[in-house]
Amino acid sequence: MPARPIVLYPDQRLRQAAEPVTQFDAALRTLAADLFDTMQAAPGIGITAPHIGVALRVVVLDLRDTSGARTYVNPEIIWASDETIRHEEGSVSMPGVTEQIERPARVRVRYQDLDGKEQIEDSDGLRAICHQHEIDQLNGLFWIQRLSALRRTRLIARYEKIRRA
Repeated sequence: MPARPIVLYPDQRLRQAAEPVTQFDAALRTLAADLFDTMQAAPGIGITAPHIGVALRVVVLDLRDTSGARTYVNPEIIWASDETIRHEEGSVSMPGVTEQIERPARVRVRYQDLDGKEQIEDSDGLRAICHQHEIDQLNGLFWIQRLSALRRTRLIARYEKIRRA
């Protein structure tokens, strides 16, 4: 499958909530495969359909661990721990910059697989961070909105400098 063009910050499509997937068909499988290829080419460890301009609730994660790449359709966080962790985050839509974000250390995610079957996944560490980051994106919350105004302004300035170079 071909890698698709990535929507880059500050494109307003990154701030729009994605629509639920209702058709579990060959087109959805093609979208998931294109997302995987696009993520690999970026490179990244997570990507959503909105990152390629498709306003559907689809996430692909590949944390390069033993579990391999996974596709999450219509994911939602149904529980989050009170315990938090800080982790360096970035985005395929804002390449070259990262910043520390604090999030719950563990989450439980309900989602559908590519066949439409409901699944539940408990995750911690990097996988929990990725779930929260990508589900935020599906909800129209770009990751830098989790930063203070000062840190966000500095990060945007660094990103713009990289883009001009």
